[in-house]
Amino acid sequence: MLAAMLFAISIVALTQFAAYYWRAMLVGAAAQPVSERVLLAAGSQNGQLTGEDFPALVGIHELTPELRPGGNGLSLVRVYYRLVDAVASLVGSSMPGVGAWTQRELAVCARYAAVQIDRRLQANLELAESLRSC
Repeated sequence: MLAAMLFAISIVALTQFAAYYWRAMLVGAAAQPVSERVLLAAGSQNGQLTGEDFPALVGIHELTPELRPGGNGLSLVRVYYRLVDAVASLVGSSMPGVGAWTQRELAVCARYAAVQIDRRLQANLELAESLRSC
């Protein structure tokens, strides 16, 4: 019985660590600068990305090809965005603190998508330049 309880506690702790680590990686990538061309393509207001820009950024991300293997997709970020958006629609208006948190998290998702688009475009430009020099 003790072994089963320790195993369950270990699994919960490992899952919690993985979730915190994933979110830290998301926030770290979202903190990178985003080029003006991506901001213009997303139609962001005043160069600031919000949660409302995420669907447009996902569309742009799908239009930018990944020419190198092992590219970053947005599947987990899309799931996280939907989850946070559902929390915002359920309790965001009745609990202002939760509403503010959800808006910040949605903006992080949008910034992450913008950074991934910028990375793809930069990698594609570098690859095209290397092909021209051959």
